[in-house]
Amino acid sequence: MKWLPKEVQGMDLAFGPKNIDEYLPKHNDIPDEFKKHRGNKWVDLFSDWFYFGLSKLEFTPKEGIDPDMATRHVMAIMKSWEPKHERKTAGCSYLMSEWFEDVEWERNKREEEV
Repeated sequence: MKWLPKEVQGMDLAFGPKNIDEYLPKHNDIPDEFKKHRGNKWVDLFSDWFYFGLSKLEFTPKEGIDPDMATRHVMAIMKSWEPKHERKTAGCSYLMSEWFEDVEWERNKREEEV
């Protein structure tokens, strides 16, 4: 596992890390399966989380991974203005697949869905 979650606190958690390259793989280093718009569980999770928010999120972490640290790492990247959205989507999706065995989530419903 090349990427391990970093401890993220304070301003980096609120507004995203100052040096995104320390937190996010370069776009060319991310496998193509995470560069799709939909159809990959981790990409679908990222898209639902980013665009709608989640009402439920339960990760099953891989051995040796602190799920809270990994979740804060992903959240910091999501809040950053620095990377292009395509890199952010692919990178967060890839990192989640590296750190978690599985996930269950429910996205927030839009008003017209309620």
